[in-house]
Amino acid sequence: MEEYLKSQGVERLELVVASSIGADLAMAFLTGTKLPIGHVFFDGGQFAQIGKGMRRMMTPFLYFAIKSLYWSKGGTLKKILWCDDDSIKPYFIAAGKNLTYTNLRRQILDSLEDKLFPSLSKEMQRHLYFEFGSIEDHFKYRQAVMEAYPCGHYPVFEGYDHMQYQIRDPKGFAEMLAFIAAHDGMPKLPFIRKCEDPI
Repeated sequence: MEEYLKSQGVERLELVVASSIGADLAMAFLTGTKLPIGHVFFDGGQFAQIGKGMRRMMTPFLYFAIKSLYWSKGGTLKKILWCDDDSIKPYFIAAGKNLTYTNLRRQILDSLEDKLFPSLSKEMQRHLYFEFGSIEDHFKYRQAVMEAYPCGHYPVFEGYDHMQYQIRDPKGFAEMLAFIAAHDGMPKLPFIRKCEDPI
């Protein structure tokens, strides 16, 4: 990925954004890249400490769940995620259509690690934002991430489910990200529980 970015003339990443299982992969990228990075925003990152055996067992179930989105023309989306918005169905259907078992297996094995979280400098941590919705299942991973990266930021979207803000209001989500990049902090949005508030 870094070679591709450099081939495109990218010398700095002002903002890296990753969601759900993609946050695990973005973290792997962060620990290996030499490109300067301004800020990182994780939306509902799983950061699950799951052993290899369990990951192997999960793969076929996740494969059929995601493939079902294509087979059912999005009809199973609400069973897999919390919503079935018409605006996002085409993306999930396309994901189901294009998914291969081999690619999913590689992604699962490369993420959901059972190892310790990678070490990040205090300076890098100060520019990391780990956001979780207060009612999403992944909220349970927040404490472990806070302990691993004590200098990071941990806003909670009160009353929101997994990735719900970016799906329901992509414009507002983009404006929030632009604010973080420009002002090195979270904007004051009414549903955000303050970063320093206790869990």
